[in-house]
Amino acid sequence: MKNKIALLAMTFLGSLLFAGEALAQDVAPGVGIDVAGNGGLGAGLAAGLAVVGAGIGIGFIGGKSNEAVARQPEMAGRVFINMILTAALVEGVALFAIVVGLTKFPY
Repeated sequence: MKNKIALLAMTFLGSLLFAGEALAQDVAPGVGIDVAGNGGLGAGLAAGLAVVGAGIGIGFIGGKSNEAVARQPEMAGRVFINMILTAALVEGVALFAIVVGLTKFPY
């Protein structure tokens, strides 16, 4: 539960940093508030969270598939196919999240 709360907090922080880029366009020059540099930090945070989430998910998939094969070795072929398919879908979502995060990079 603590890991989920920490992940939610980091995601919220990343969204706030993306909002900082939008706020930077509304601030008049010379006001003294510099939030323009936070867009890159938010993009890096979003891409990093996507990679960490995908790594955790694929780790769970691999571990559970090993347990399934240990229980029923005759189903190893079907378990392997399902494992690869699920891991590919998780990796696809992670790649999409990385691309979306990095398109917000201001430079």
